[in-house]
Amino acid sequence: MSGSLRLPVCATVATLTASCAMLPLIDRSTWLVQAALLLAVQSAAGAVARRLTPRRWLTVAVQALTGLLLLTVVFARSRAVGGLLPGPDALQEFGRLLQEGLDDVGRYAIPAPATPAIRLLLVGGVLLVGLAVDAVAVTFRAAAPAGLPLLALYSVGAGLAEGGSDRLWFLAAAAGYLLLLLAESRDRLAQWGRVFGAPGRPPAGGSAPGAGLAPAPVRTGRRIGALALGLSLAIPAVLPSIDGGLLQPRGKAAGPGRDGGTISAVNPLVSLQNSLNQPENRELLRYRTSPAATGDLYLRIVALDHFDGSSWRASERRITDVPLPLPAPVGLAPGVRADPVALAVSAAEGYGQNYLPMPYPADTVRLTGRWRYEPEGRTLVGDHGQTTRGLSYEVSSLRVQPTAAQLAAAPAPPEQLLREYTRVPQTLPKVVATTARKVTAGAANAYEQAVKLQDWFSVNGGFQYDTEVRSGSGPDAMARFLEEKRGFCIHFSFSMAAMARTLGIPARVAVGFAPGTPQTDGSVSVGSKDAHAWPELYFEGAGWTRFEPTPSRGTPPEYTVAPSPALPDPEDPAPPPRRSAAPVPAPADRTDCPPQLKKDGGCPRPVQEEASAGGGAGGPSWTLLAGITAAALAALVLPVLPLLWRVRTRARRLRPGPDAGTGRAGPGGAETRTLAAWRELTDSAWDYGIPPDESLTPRTAADRIVRAAALEGPPAAAAGRLATAVEQVLYAPAPRPTGEPAADAETVRAGLRASAGRRARLRALLAPRSAARIAWHLAHRWSHTTSRLRRRTGGGGR
Repeated sequence: MSGSLRLPVCATVATLTASCAMLPLIDRSTWLVQAALLLAVQSAAGAVARRLTPRRWLTVAVQALTGLLLLTVVFARSRAVGGLLPGPDALQEFGRLLQEGLDDVGRYAIPAPATPAIRLLLVGGVLLVGLAVDAVAVTFRAAAPAGLPLLALYSVGAGLAEGGSDRLWFLAAAAGYLLLLLAESRDRLAQWGRVFGAPGRPPAGGSAPGAGLAPAPVRTGRRIGALALGLSLAIPAVLPSIDGGLLQPRGKAAGPGRDGGTISAVNPLVSLQNSLNQPENRELLRYRTSPAATGDLYLRIVALDHFDGSSWRASERRITDVPLPLPAPVGLAPGVRADPVALAVSAAEGYGQNYLPMPYPADTVRLTGRWRYEPEGRTLVGDHGQTTRGLSYEVSSLRVQPTAAQLAAAPAPPEQLLREYTRVPQTLPKVVATTARKVTAGAANAYEQAVKLQDWFSVNGGFQYDTEVRSGSGPDAMARFLEEKRGFCIHFSFSMAAMARTLGIPARVAVGFAPGTPQTDGSVSVGSKDAHAWPELYFEGAGWTRFEPTPSRGTPPEYTVAPSPALPDPEDPAPPPRRSAAPVPAPADRTDCPPQLKKDGGCPRPVQEEASAGGGAGGPSWTLLAGITAAALAALVLPVLPLLWRVRTRARRLRPGPDAGTGRAGPGGAETRTLAAWRELTDSAWDYGIPPDESLTPRTAADRIVRAAALEGPPAAAAGRLATAVEQVLYAPAPRPTGEPAADAETVRAGLRASAGRRARLRALLAPRSAARIAWHLAHRWSHTTSRLRRRTGGGGR
């Protein structure tokens, strides 16, 4: 290779090797091939310009113009003049893509998709750094300062990427820079003509002394470069490492069987908000467990217990080897019910974090790899780059189910725990404590205070769930949230935990995942939109206890929900009336008549007297005949029960006029009918193969149904109107439902049927998928009934 081309080629190679550090940031590496081609053209333009003109700045200008034209052709060709020249429209397109790229960088988690906006940032950045390296090292003949832009390019990728391959990317970048230095030194030496080497032994064959040896300055440069590169790789190996992710191990791990190292956690606010704002709900985990345990199974990652007035973070704690089994959870008494739950979890290849999601409190963990245990938060942390990427593990945990009476009668916590977990800084705005006392006024104990706080945030405080709200910072961020009443799980959990501490209740914040989505194969899928945060309050006897203040997210614990809800579910029949001091009904009324039939006057009169007066002859024959008839009817009716249930449920949900469950025609009834129509829309989509996703907002869920079923025209418009009406009911301070929700639901259902094939229509009619709600409803009723029986009989315990 001639000396005039050697240095530009080495400058291009050095830029590309430093760019490799950004490969882990994007899920596809095709952008680097594109950047390499464009960078080669830009470098060639510089080589031509240097031959045509001695003016160095003109060479730089030619390269910059070439890079701009290349970016215009690739990213804004449709808006360019003649498809090449960057006119005003092309510049406006560049501005739009740059703004969109900056938004995408804040929205997506690593690895991010290669959107056009992100590719523009990457390719444009590589061309800009390549221009700087070529100008400094080749045009101005100073290769050493060219390491600064190369270092900046490498630092962006290495600073954001996670995993244990940082040294490999550094090796590539350092090798490229070293190659550039050697090429520049050789060009400088070549300008002096022949360079004499050091004296040496003549080789065999009688060659002249010094033949075949590299010049002494070149050999010295190679030795210095090799030594520097070796030190740069060896020194980081003996220094303490700082891994990426929510948890960051600090310090050197101790040997087996010894305590060693500490951990601390960064503020998870940004990463959690980014996960919730991703347009796609990417699956991160999938697990299997007993169906009864999935409804309120939260996967906990870390507990944030240090509160500085504006944010929560995990305190620095000692970590140890993982014991088997794990120690008993603090504060859990034998009299509190704690059922064992077994869990088999598989993490996705794209989910690489150095903490382990587990239910709380776990008692046994079976997994491979290098993991450490933090006793205070009962957290497992990856050691020396260990992550969850592609990991399969098993967890045995306890499903702690205290009763409301047990929590209300809980004794005072230990003094040390009370002092540590009720600490609040003096910078906390006074409105936080004032509001906490106002909301919990009249509460008789700490448990009632906690329930009042939860209900104020989630039900009756006028708060709205919004992941787009700015998180804010500083001591006044919590006061602004309490005033504006808009936020997502971080805001609700942070605020409730802080308010609980002002009331003297030990509190901390847990970060992890809300219950995922059950799949048809019996597993549960946990996606990026299931990322969640919730407060944990300490009650002696039950230990750290979960609460759920975030509206429309997760599931409130059973011990915080009143036995009878304030508003009936629009799809469930009215519960049987409770006995009171009212006059007893006439003897002719049957006590076994269903409430709905009794309301409609359709209950038959009692026939017990006539049956008993008929005599006993022939009794066994009639019994046998009745049994055969019942079996035959069951064989005919059972296959069509899902069809009958769907027809009845649809008719009840879409019934016009006053609400069927309340008999009201006012605003409350309109709101109930809107929610019932929305439930019918989502169940109809489910019947046609589009399962519901409770993590989506109504508008996003409607858009998903429209896209999946390819709805157009009136059905698509009806889905949008109904979603808007539901958002009014759920989020507006003064809901004003508009339109005809029942008619809109019917329009969407007709569109779903028209867009489906014949087989799909038959299945939706005869075997609707949404009939799974029957089993869910029966399981919920059975669980509720058995728990009430245990409480009445004094049952419970482990």
